[in-house]
Amino acid sequence: MNNSHFPISLHILTLLDEAKGSVVSSDYLAGSININPVLVRKEIMNLRKHGFVDSKEGKGGGSYLAKKAIDINLGEVYKAVKNSNILGQSKNEPNPKCPIGKQINQHLDTLYNDAENALIENLSKQTLADFASKFR
Repeated sequence: MNNSHFPISLHILTLLDEAKGSVVSSDYLAGSININPVLVRKEIMNLRKHGFVDSKEGKGGGSYLAKKAIDINLGEVYKAVKNSNILGQSKNEPNPKCPIGKQINQHLDTLYNDAENALIENLSKQTLADFASKFR
């Protein structure tokens, strides 16, 4: 149903905020998250593409926040990393002759969009700085 892109990305961003501008290796990040560094690097590539993270290549390389934590909105992070519907997706095609089946998907789409918009609205009220302050 849900995937782990948002929690992994938020974990990465929180660790980078904690580093206060220092370069943090993907191995260190992976150790904290307890996942393979390759998965961390994939998330970092996406976070970099959306302007949240910058990276330094080569020996002693790693990642750091591209902007201040107070300027990183959690709703924007969610939208940048989301790649599936929050409530899942039906894999079957309903019977178009059924009075419910022929309409279910359009009503589910509305329900899902409303739920996701509420989630994004709630997340948008918080910054990375707000979230990171919980660990201090």
